[in-house]
Amino acid sequence: MLNLHTENNSSTSQTDITQDEDNYISVKLYNRDSDLLVIHEAAKLVGRAKSPDYAINGMLRMMSQVLGLNRGRVLLPTGDKLSIRYSYGLTQSEHNRGVYLSGEGITGKVMTSGQLVVIENIDEEPGLLFRAVERKTLPQEVVSYIALPIMDGDTPIGVLACHRIRGRLRPFDADLVILRTFATFISQTLKIHRLLNGDGELNDDALFNQATGGRAEANIIGQSAAVQQVLEQVEQVASVDATVLLTGESGTGKENFARLIHASSHRRQAPLVAINCAAIPEQLLEAELFGHERGAFTGAVGKKLGKFELANGGTLFLDEIGDLNADLQTKLLRVLETRTVQRVGGVKDIPVDVRIVAATHKNLMAAVNDGAFRLDLFYRLNVFPIQLPALRHRQGDVSLLSQYFLQQAQTEYQRKARFEQGVLNRLSAYQWPGNVRQLENIIKRALLMSKGGAITAAIIDTILASESRITLHDDNPPLAQGHNQTAFTQTDRGECSIEKPADYGAGPSDVNRRPYSWVDEEEASEIRAALKRAKGNKTRAAALVGMTARQFRYRLNKLDIRS
Repeated sequence: MLNLHTENNSSTSQTDITQDEDNYISVKLYNRDSDLLVIHEAAKLVGRAKSPDYAINGMLRMMSQVLGLNRGRVLLPTGDKLSIRYSYGLTQSEHNRGVYLSGEGITGKVMTSGQLVVIENIDEEPGLLFRAVERKTLPQEVVSYIALPIMDGDTPIGVLACHRIRGRLRPFDADLVILRTFATFISQTLKIHRLLNGDGELNDDALFNQATGGRAEANIIGQSAAVQQVLEQVEQVASVDATVLLTGESGTGKENFARLIHASSHRRQAPLVAINCAAIPEQLLEAELFGHERGAFTGAVGKKLGKFELANGGTLFLDEIGDLNADLQTKLLRVLETRTVQRVGGVKDIPVDVRIVAATHKNLMAAVNDGAFRLDLFYRLNVFPIQLPALRHRQGDVSLLSQYFLQQAQTEYQRKARFEQGVLNRLSAYQWPGNVRQLENIIKRALLMSKGGAITAAIIDTILASESRITLHDDNPPLAQGHNQTAFTQTDRGECSIEKPADYGAGPSDVNRRPYSWVDEEEASEIRAALKRAKGNKTRAAALVGMTARQFRYRLNKLDIRS
């Protein structure tokens, strides 16, 4: 089983090294200098890491994109089990399945023995469980499996493992040298983090992984039923090339979910390219999307590839798709139908193989009815709609997010503080018109306002009282999901119109109304306490718990509280 395969291939004399927008190097050919550069980049990741996930996920990504050591994973012990804590190139299901008992399988044996194991051909090793990654999902050629211990002195504290196509030009020994170095870096990262916490537990790391549920790469944090439902939809659609339309309010994490879809797809080794259609002037957006030829317009001094070509083989994330003008809608529709692009100033059709994930906070159905968005383009985009929940509908996630954002803010501002009793309850009761972005902003502000290392209820009350002047304008209700929810009718002019279902969204009279979708019975004690502190003044009591007066009165009625 244990086979330390060595190859005496001579080093190539030339190396093609480039650097992408995320500052990751790309080494196309091998020599020892290029390996030193990889190690140097990994050391930089460790040096500027705000948390272990940043450094470890960065190294796993580099292993895949630079070295071709794919489906990298770091497994750490939890009780008597060994489970995947960090990964790159695994789907959510694969990540979750990577759990082993002590000594179980090749991975478990590496943990207990502290010895490196190299399986040169996974098809010839009966001891390989294929628990996390099934054989049928791997390339149909000879695949190797490498697992090595992460050591703290003489004690194994985890396992670093990956797959490798055996017939590669890079020497096997060169990969092993880098993997051993990365294992040392990972060990030091975890050890430093334990020391910074002042105890033997990875508190912040455990918090982050609890918050992300193993989705650290996409930075999706939450364990609520609403988030789990979205994650199930992501898992359903990620493995196929169907176009996905993400809808929901601003600040609900559309780009993070787009990254998760890409990372969980068979295109994960290819680029994910993102463009915000609302952030680029209309006169420049066409060239950004489709590219341009030299001399196409003033200032076009050379040929430029557009986002579609840059994303070829991968995923293109079109954020705020509802802001495209009519002309670009037509051109985008042509690209989706023909799978070709024409650069500005060009006449040649260029084939592109791109998976589209689009997003909008606007109501595209209403835009179609108003004539502002093409119905045929809507059909093309709305193949698999996923509505992202607002933070106020994600019960239980506010507390988790608050603790995570506090951890991040402490690192950013080099200050320490903790939440005092009652703070998380206040934050959870607030309605969050600005969603996750607003929560993160408030946690940072609370940390900066804190004294003596404590974020008090009074600080939160002050901030939420100020924030309560922000009202939620629900004039862009979410896109209805499910084909049975949408009705199409024909007008007198023969045009198609989309009828919204009865539960589609608020009517015109509800524009400024916040949804009162749930009232927690546990809020009653907090509301009574706020009334007592405000001496019966409902407006002041509402501010103390971060609500508008209307929201506060609604809860008084629902909970039958008499002031």
